[in-house]
Amino acid sequence: MILIGRNTSPFVRRVAISLRLLGLPYEQRLLSTVADRAAVQAINPLGRIPALLLDDGEVLIDSTPILDYLDELAGPDRALVPPRGPARRRVLKLVALALGAMEKSLSCYVERTLRPADKQHQELLHRCADQARAGLAALEQACAGPWLTGETLTQADISAVAALDFIDAFWPDMLPEGFAPRLRALRQRAATLPAFADTRP
Repeated sequence: MILIGRNTSPFVRRVAISLRLLGLPYEQRLLSTVADRAAVQAINPLGRIPALLLDDGEVLIDSTPILDYLDELAGPDRALVPPRGPARRRVLKLVALALGAMEKSLSCYVERTLRPADKQHQELLHRCADQARAGLAALEQACAGPWLTGETLTQADISAVAALDFIDAFWPDMLPEGFAPRLRALRQRAATLPAFADTRP
């Protein structure tokens, strides 16, 4: 399999972490949606990353269906999202919060880096930052320890760490000092695992 995209994208990184945790071999093409726009669009007409090229030539796009496919490959006993019931719904809810934080922090990144400072929409920037913080705060409240849902690392933890690392890398001042201490402790725990450490942006 070939993963398309750079780990600076939290969406790409959550796929890369998952591939490593599940022990699924892959290559990675470090294409950027800005510098390599045409090459990315040749793979995904939307020009978005990640994409996953399968061995039979099929192309999967968007991190959520990609991760669903990886869980299918791994089987229900190793899948990073439980296969059914309340446990599945809980993990998916936490993943949705992490994805929301990713999306809103990415909107902040685009506004702050691609638009000249005097043309940045400050109200939009602040609203997106507030939404990203709210998503992370909800994850903080959900922390059951040592991982978000208790003793087992799930896709919720992967996605939460990817979101938090993205913000800390590109706009650390978005989060006030001392924000989300349990989530940060979870991130430190994850950082000791090669799948997280080796994919850090």
